Amino acid sequence: MKEDNPLFDICGLFEELVSSYDLTATLDMLAKNITELIGAKGCTIRLLDEKNKTLQIVAAYGMSRSYLEKGPVILEKHHIDQRVLAGECIRTKDITAEPHVLYLEEAKREGIRSVMICPLTVREKAIGILRVYTSIPYFFYASEIDFLFALASDSAIAIENARLFEHIESEYEELARDVWKWYDWGSRFPRI
Repeated sequence: MKEDNPLFDICGLFEELVSSYDLTATLDMLAKNITELIGAKGCTIRLLDEKNKTLQIVAAYGMSRSYLEKGPVILEKHHIDQRVLAGECIRTKDITAEPHVLYLEEAKREGIRSVMICPLTVREKAIGILRVYTSIPYFFYASEIDFLFALASDSAIAIENARLFEHIESEYEELARDVWKWYDWGSRFPRI
């Protein structure tokens, strides 16, 4: 029985996170649940591509396709994201009053007014960022920052678990195929 108590929502979210090993499903669930849990306009999750020095969007909720496709997040041009990846949570009460906001016109068209950005960190290493958007100017309080930071940390662990599970599953299938070939047990690979 679900009551109107945020703790039930948080417990349900964490229960879903730890039980999901599908990376795409985990990411989509995170973006949707975080948005709904805090009553935001939307949420995006971007994971770090260390090779290309970019942040790739992997999940979003509440945001239009045109906004999500506005352009890449290249780290050398996005100093705020560099600070977030270094471990800092950053809040912007009203993006229309900030001179450093990239893609400001796109954000205005999307109806975004405030943004909270937290790092997704596993074992003190940033793997991406979590952005929460509001449609009104909003000052995120310290308790909300702490909550989102903790949620981002737990989310990063869930993401890493899903990534590891996918890797193990892939390695297992490859090993099974190799064993099947080595012993020449037939042309058809068995169902696993």
